[in-house]
Parts: sequence; structure tokens; C-alpha cells
Amino acid sequence: MNQPIIICVDDEKTILDSLGIELKNAFGSEYTIEIAESGEEALEIVREALENQQEIAVVISDYIMPNMKGDELLERIHNLSPNTLKIMLSGQADLAAVGRAIERAKLYRYIAKPWHRQDFKLTVKEAVNSYIQETKIAEKNANLYRMNQELARLTRSQEILIEELSQINKAVYRFVPREFIKLLDKERIVDVQLGDGGQREMSVLFADIREFTTLSEGMSCQENFNFINSFLAYMEPAIMENHGFIDKYIGDGIMALFSGGADDAVKAGIAMLQNLAEFNEKRAKSGALPIKIGIGIHTGSLMLGTIGGHSRIDSTAIGDTVNLASRLETLTKTYQASLLISHETWYRLPNHQNYSMRLLERVNVKGKSKSVAVFEVFDGDYESVKQGKSTTKSMFEQAVCLFYGGFYTKAEQLFKECLQINNRDTVAQFYLERFQQHLIKTIRL
Repeated sequence: MNQPIIICVDDEKTILDSLGIELKNAFGSEYTIEIAESGEEALEIVREALENQQEIAVVISDYIMPNMKGDELLERIHNLSPNTLKIMLSGQADLAAVGRAIERAKLYRYIAKPWHRQDFKLTVKEAVNSYIQETKIAEKNANLYRMNQELARLTRSQEILIEELSQINKAVYRFVPREFIKLLDKERIVDVQLGDGGQREMSVLFADIREFTTLSEGMSCQENFNFINSFLAYMEPAIMENHGFIDKYIGDGIMALFSGGADDAVKAGIAMLQNLAEFNEKRAKSGALPIKIGIGIHTGSLMLGTIGGHSRIDSTAIGDTVNLASRLETLTKTYQASLLISHETWYRLPNHQNYSMRLLERVNVKGKSKSVAVFEVFDGDYESVKQGKSTTKSMFEQAVCLFYGGFYTKAEQLFKECLQINNRDTVAQFYLERFQQHLIKTIRL
């Protein structure tokens, strides 16, 4: 490794040789001593040293020299090597020259001729030590800067990785609901294994678009997807805002789960119908016809877990509770009703007065010895229809009870009276059609 350089400049050869000897005796073991008889020669030494990537620790220059005075030389050296310490050595320098050297070359010291040998030696030694300290500080600062730059790079890389991981997590939880992971008592999706699951009481909601097959026939494949996605965009918030989560999309249908209680599920169903009204208003502006949906809700015990094989697993809920909720949604087509709930869901509602409901039917379920009471929730109906059903609620429920008690004539009369008051009551109309066709047997699911 090349030694740092100390340069001594003086146009008087005798003085220059004397300075060179003193410097070599004091610093020759650790520094290379260079001498120059003019400013031009000194600049050449500086340029050559810098090209060879040698450090120039100190430059000692006389002031009075031909062609280039000492203050000008030190200024030019400062422009080439700012960290080099500069000492002016002269008996004829005026204060203005010293001031210029301080201002423009950051002059370290001025030594007057004739100099005291010990004072000269101590001054140069202080300059050398100062250069060493400044060099060390500069190296530390450079290392610190590099470390900070590397830390900034690593931090940025980490931020990018965290952001990518966040995006991956968001994407994953769009396929597997976060709530599902929590219900399995897992912290992360990577902790979920095939066969994980357990039994829970939950409310299950099924929703489906009425006559979607007919509707989709008039649309292209892309139009079908656009329509379904725009529809689901209105339905999803109603479920999420009422503490539920979507277990799966089934074509144009939705299966949602609620662990908090039946109240959440029923509120979600009503909100879905209210959002549907907004969706239909938007469709009407583009000349499209309104759509209808049917919603079925049942509450009970089910198995929540993962099924599949080694290469692919899926989250699911299985059991009679799920099956009955699906059948209730199917039953909405029969009655042309928007929202049906089971007796089990009705029973678990904390305050029935919060809803507009009426007893609708008793249905026999395959595999069940007892029939299931079905209630219609009509809070999501148009206001005129809702008002009509509220007015005839007592009469309608009495007619239903008479029907299942076998008093068909009286029941038929009451259904007719309901229809006279509310001619848009599709369920009362359905019961009357059953009488006309003598279909008084109980509906089966």
C-alpha cells in the first residue's frame, strides 16, 4: 500500500533541501516526502499522486515564488484535493494573502520565516495527526454512509417483501375467508391441514337469482361474468357488515355463514334485499329489467372444516343445517317470497318485534320426523307490499293454522279475505291455488 505524501514547495533550493531533510527525519518512515521548486511542479506531483490514488496528507508552501504565489497554489491544490491540509511558510506574506488562503484553501497554519525547528516539526506533526483523524472520521462516515445505504436498500427490500406478502395474504383470504381460519382456531392459513374441523352452531344463508338461466341466455359469456360480479358486489357488503362471511359462490348464488347469531343472518338477508333495490335502480337507468332473488336461512349445528385430497383442499360446511337452508332458498321460488327463515332461526331471534314476519308454512323435510315451521320475513319487500302483509298478518297466520288443522273451508275463506285486502300477496294466492287443485297435502322439501 502506498504511503501518504507530504509535499514541500519553495523556490529557494537551499531552504527546500533543508525542509526535505527535516521532514524525512521526522516522518520519512511513514510518509513519502516530495519536494518541488515551483507551483507548477507541485501541481504536477499532486495530479500524478491523485491518478495513482495516493493520499496527500500535507502541503507546505512558501508564499513568495515566481509565476505562482503560495496562496494561489494552495487554492488550486485545495480544488484538486480538499482533504489535504495546507501550511504556508514565508517571511513576506501579508495578511491579505493569509486571509485568501484561509478563505479559499482552508489554510491550516501559517509559519513565519525564519522558523523555529521544533515549532515547525510540531506544527507539521499536528497537521499530520489532524489529517489522520480526519481521514479516519471520513472513512467511518463513508462506511456509515455505505451501511446506511445498504440498510436503506435492505429496508426497502423488506418493505417490498412485506407488501408482496400482504398482497398474497389478501389474495389468499379472498379464496379462503379469514373468519373461516379463526373458526378453526388457527392463526394462519398455513396452519390449516386437511381434515381440520369441528362442530358449531351457526346460521346458514343461501341466496340465488330468480330465473337466471333465462336471463343469461341473452348475454355473452363476458356479459354474464360482468353481470354476476356487479350483482355480487352489492350483496357482499350486506353480509360482511352484519358479521358474516361468504363461504362460497355457487354460480349466481351465495352461501354465507354467521357465527354470531341468527339476528346477524336475518339482518344480512334484509340488507341484501335493500341493496338489490339499489342494484335494480342502476339497471333501470341502462334500460335493463329488474331481477329478483330468493334467500333462505336456517340455524343449527353443522360441521365446519376442510375436505379434499393431498393436492387440493377446500373449506366447507356440511350437515342438515346447510341442506335445510338450501331447501328454504328453493322454497322461495314456490311462494314467490324473498326471504324465508326456519323456526329454529325465528326462535333464536332476540326480539321478534324488530322484524316484519309471519308464519308461512309447515314443511316435511326428508330424514326428519317432525315438520319444520317456515316464516317469511318481508322487511325487504316494497313498502306497499310490506304494508299489505302487515295489515293481514294476523288473519293470514290464522288461515295457515286452520289449514294445517284440517279446517280447509275456513282457511280458504280467510286467504281470500287476505287477498282482497292485499292483492299482491303471492303466498295467499298460492294457498288458494292449492285449494282449487285440491292439493291440500303438505309440501315436502
